[in-house]
Amino acid sequence: MKRRSFVQGAAASVLGVPHLAGLAQQSVTLKFHTFMAPMSGVWLTMHKPWMAKVEKDSGGRIKFEAYPAMQLGGTPVQLYDQARDGVVDIVWTLPGNTGGRFPRIEVFELPFMMNNAEATSKAYWEYFQTQCPDEFKETQVLALHVHGPGMFHTVAKQVKSVADLRGMKVRGPTRQVTKLLGALGAVPVGMPLPQIPDALSKGTIEGCVIPWEVVPAVKVHELTKFHSEFPADRPAFYTTTFVMAMNKSKYESLAPDLKKVIDANSGLATSAWLGRVQQANDVPGRKSAVDRGNTIYTFSQAQAQEFVRGSRLVEAEWTADMDKRGFKGRELLAAAQSLIAKHGKA
Repeated sequence: MKRRSFVQGAAASVLGVPHLAGLAQQSVTLKFHTFMAPMSGVWLTMHKPWMAKVEKDSGGRIKFEAYPAMQLGGTPVQLYDQARDGVVDIVWTLPGNTGGRFPRIEVFELPFMMNNAEATSKAYWEYFQTQCPDEFKETQVLALHVHGPGMFHTVAKQVKSVADLRGMKVRGPTRQVTKLLGALGAVPVGMPLPQIPDALSKGTIEGCVIPWEVVPAVKVHELTKFHSEFPADRPAFYTTTFVMAMNKSKYESLAPDLKKVIDANSGLATSAWLGRVQQANDVPGRKSAVDRGNTIYTFSQAQAQEFVRGSRLVEAEWTADMDKRGFKGRELLAAAQSLIAKHGKA
């Protein structure tokens, strides 16, 4: 009888201590899913370190099952909805995979907007908070960022001017970038990143626009011979927006202290870090083309200005589209430009 009372008392004392009960009940394993390849710079230098830091900060109570290269099924276009629907817990993807679904953040994909990825990622996060906090309302947004300068990579012909693009089939990543390519006279072909190698090999496309950092991951340095980049001292030809998003119910189900761990690894600082690391990966990406003996061409300031002139219609069309949707396009554009300038000075 005394033994039974002792056991019951011990159990009650353990269950009565929230800290101990919490340790037993509030460990969690999160499924992280993305389209990036397991040997890509994004996966190795951004996603894996982020997950490792969250695990460490949580004392091991948050663990990850990590799935690159769409290993859990579906297509890159479906990633955001996988997080929304709870098929997975966290995704990293391009909002632009579903053209027009997240229209207000497309402002950062307009031509010649971005100065550097870290500053523009900060601007993107602040813009989301102040201008369109409902843009990703179906998920818990953890980070928002952009990549380094996008540029041309072509199979058989060096792009040295706008005229060289006319009639060339060129892959673009998002709605705004394909519009940009079309405005410059190219034949734009929209497709997710993993489809690029096959399309280049089969001649479905004659070139693509991507930043340097992702070139090795999709073997573009092996499948193309020519690369055309813009002067480093002016805004980038284009960039692409990314979102790291978590299932809302999963986030809300976390213990308060584990929510704090996720929150501490989210937001403006994390967005800036992701942008900074991704652009830093441009250096080894460019080196892969140099080491292969490919030809790299840098546009002159006058040639770059020709691309600027040819792209102005894209900005005008976006602002008009925002107006039609009930948003104030010019005000959104001005807000994004102001935030990029603000964080670019930091």
